Amino acid sequence: MAAPFQPTTPAGPALRPSRTRYWVIVFAVTLAVITYIDRVCISQAAPAITRDLGLTPVEMGYAFSAFALAYALFEIPGGWLGDYMGPRKVLMRIVIWWSFFTAATGWAWNLMSLLVTRFLFGAGEAGCFPNLTKSFTTWLPQRERVRAQGIMWMSARWGGALTPYLVVLVFQYMSWRRAFEVFGAIGIIWAIFFYRWYRDNPRDNRNVNAAELALLEGAESRASGHGDVPWGRFLRSGTVWLLWAQYFCLSWGWYFYITWLPTYLQQGRGIEIQESAILAGLPLFFGGLGSLFCGYISTHVTRWTGSERASRKLLSCTGFAGASALLLISVNLANPLYAMLAMGMASFSNDLAMPPAWGACMDVGGKYAGTLSGSMNMMGNLAGAVAPVSVGYILQWTHSWDLTFYISAGIYFAGTFCWMFLDPVTPLDEPA
Repeated sequence: MAAPFQPTTPAGPALRPSRTRYWVIVFAVTLAVITYIDRVCISQAAPAITRDLGLTPVEMGYAFSAFALAYALFEIPGGWLGDYMGPRKVLMRIVIWWSFFTAATGWAWNLMSLLVTRFLFGAGEAGCFPNLTKSFTTWLPQRERVRAQGIMWMSARWGGALTPYLVVLVFQYMSWRRAFEVFGAIGIIWAIFFYRWYRDNPRDNRNVNAAELALLEGAESRASGHGDVPWGRFLRSGTVWLLWAQYFCLSWGWYFYITWLPTYLQQGRGIEIQESAILAGLPLFFGGLGSLFCGYISTHVTRWTGSERASRKLLSCTGFAGASALLLISVNLANPLYAMLAMGMASFSNDLAMPPAWGACMDVGGKYAGTLSGSMNMMGNLAGAVAPVSVGYILQWTHSWDLTFYISAGIYFAGTFCWMFLDPVTPLDEPA
């Protein structure tokens, strides 16, 4: 470990802050892309997996669900470990863990081995974004956190949008079994470089100068490890409950884009498979633009409103209301291209609320940011576990896709009310 940095008094009155903190964003962006490559690649490999392992479509569905279930269950433990041990140790361990089980997916020989592998893979990935959020809390000043979240989530969305094309390219040169080994190796390389560079406390990085440390006031207390999560305070906090509720609303509609959308395009819209693959990528692509746009516009909105609280509430309410309206518009457009552009803009609006939500976890949670963001993401993934099943029942009962969109639009609109009453900036440990 590098020796602790000892700030010295600059010779002149205007020492420019170093920009070492931006490397944390670089590591977060690359890891966000890796997570989506590793989780989405199985959808493209599914036909070959079902054929080689002799699985039925229902059994393959269980393999998909194994990841989602573990991802939801291990969100809070993954975030808590980051608060307790620090993101450096936790991220290195969990990235190696899930990279191993990404590769191990290619070693599966029957249904049970595939289920176990995908469950353990999901358990590892669950700690990713809570720990990246914890690192942002420590390494970035408040005014840069929402922008960093926007860049990170844009990268995650675009990683998911491009993964199908990447997998098709890789499959031209190797089997699905070898492809999973290649994807797993990428994460191992990331973990090595991250562990060598990253420090939980910016003061321990020699490249951070005194002026940059001044921008990160309070980082040392936020970086300190702890194991005493104030669950009682979480459960008594209206802000925490509203954060959980709005993320459930956010994720309910979004999960449609990564589960049922290709089926909807082919069966509900009569689109050929090749064209549907292109159209299905639009929501993830536009969602990435929404996260990036929110991250960059948030500073200007804060300057205009004069309040970080008002800025986050305005962007999030606009996002939820826009997603609701645009989803209703999309289902009522006859032209499939126009409908998917409208749905893409609904995803754009959806992701306007992403950076403020994760930014709120950083500010409200403070040194408990990892645990709080993990609990919020758990609620989102519980929505992701329930929503696809609900769509299946709706189709079975109504033989129509329309009700699915009306329900999702209604849940989106409920998210606006969550943000109307949510305080996204006051820390939990601040006296009332």
